[in-house]
Amino acid sequence: MLVHPWDAPQDDAEWQGWLAGHDFGQLAVNGPPGEPPHVQPLHFAFDATCGPYGEVVTHLARPNPLWPALEADPVVLLSVVDDYVYVPGPWQAAADEPPEHGVPTSFYAAVQLRCRARVVDDPAEKAALLNRQVGHFQPHGGSARAAAGEAPYGRLLPGIRGLRLEVTGVRAKFKYAGKRTDDVRERIAAGLAGRGGPRDAAAREHLSRRGGLRPKPSD
Repeated sequence: MLVHPWDAPQDDAEWQGWLAGHDFGQLAVNGPPGEPPHVQPLHFAFDATCGPYGEVVTHLARPNPLWPALEADPVVLLSVVDDYVYVPGPWQAAADEPPEHGVPTSFYAAVQLRCRARVVDDPAEKAALLNRQVGHFQPHGGSARAAAGEAPYGRLLPGIRGLRLEVTGVRAKFKYAGKRTDDVRERIAAGLAGRGGPRDAAAREHLSRRGGLRPKPSD
């Protein structure tokens, strides 16, 4: 992923804070020679306090075809992308050029975590890993805790394998008109506000947070 200086995170807190609210991504694992990578969509829980870059925990069904490839090469990439919008060309036109000469583009936020994977098969450790995940997604409870050999989930543990992903490197990108002038950025923000598409509000928030846009009267 190409990351220009104007699209780079301002600090680690920026990508960590964004990732805390985005816990579904795609895990890419190297396939056999001559074959494409395995790519597995999944929910995960990220803990920024474990190690220098954090740790990800997740699990998959035991029959998943990803396991042999992962055991052959434990270096993997977890990719998370969201807050993406299409930006029409006229919104991006410079002040001294016709609107129809503006260049269309995409805005998006993306975090890629390079990880070293460790497969978890011990029943007690798997139960602890599941409880960490459920605790992330259901902080107010509502589900029984998993415990090896105990109902209701103990009998299901053999059907899954856990994954602990030690994050060894991070590439993050927030592509939101970082090299555009303030006037162009204001025009883009107004366009997003007027269009009101599914992710336009999130994209406008990134514009405001990273570029210091003047607030609208209703903001």
